[in-house]
Amino acid sequence: MSTFPMCPTYPYKLAVEDLTVAFGHGRRARTVLHGVSTGVRAGQTLGLVGESGSGKSTLAKAIVGVNPVRSGRITLDGEALAGLKGRELTAVRRRVQLVSQDPYASLNPRMTVGEAIAEAVDPARADARKHAATVERWLEMVALDGSAARKYPHEFSGGQRQRIAVARALAVEPDVVVADEITSALDASVQAEILNLLENLRRSLSLTMLFISHDLAVVRHVSDEVAVLRQGELVEQGPVRDVYITPQHPYTRRLLASVPTFEENEAA
Repeated sequence: MSTFPMCPTYPYKLAVEDLTVAFGHGRRARTVLHGVSTGVRAGQTLGLVGESGSGKSTLAKAIVGVNPVRSGRITLDGEALAGLKGRELTAVRRRVQLVSQDPYASLNPRMTVGEAIAEAVDPARADARKHAATVERWLEMVALDGSAARKYPHEFSGGQRQRIAVARALAVEPDVVVADEITSALDASVQAEILNLLENLRRSLSLTMLFISHDLAVVRHVSDEVAVLRQGELVEQGPVRDVYITPQHPYTRRLLASVPTFEENEAA
């Protein structure tokens, strides 16, 4: 079980306390997260890193209510989230927005971009014309022209679709954004554009974000703090500079050693 300080001097917008997530029952049960405790402070970005299969996406989906929680707590402003159902769960999913790796799968191909964003703003009435000004504002926030509202997802590149997914998530005006490997399917140049966009948005909007990636360089670029997952356990967390320059856990040191540019940059 990982431990993490939860006290008034360490305020968290979103907190995960002693969280265990398991799938299946009886002998077939498989525990993916083992007593994970972590948190992200208001207006900051927590980068979550770990190898494939470490439980990063499982944690993201547990936070937004997709994966069931076996034990532990997830809180937003001190309010417990795990176990909510119906309208309460729907309300939480609006307050904590997930942006996934595959924007095409997350966008309804039968909806125009304007309708998709309008649906996020007003789920009861996805009227793109009624919310045209809001839709255009959010498209411009992610560096897309307002005319994009009239087009369908297949008319855009992967990077543009990811911008649309970000705009749709932000249009809800959530308390927390969970970005799950949102640059991993993009080529290097487009990835850099999305990262710069996120950096601008988090500064201009004071975003609170959980940024999940297996790419250590990407996490370092966008995060204030970094947490390290290994086989479903949190092994280290701290300010980015501290973790990257003086990692405390052997696993973190191995991860960083596998990316030689870190050692080269620090030696320069």
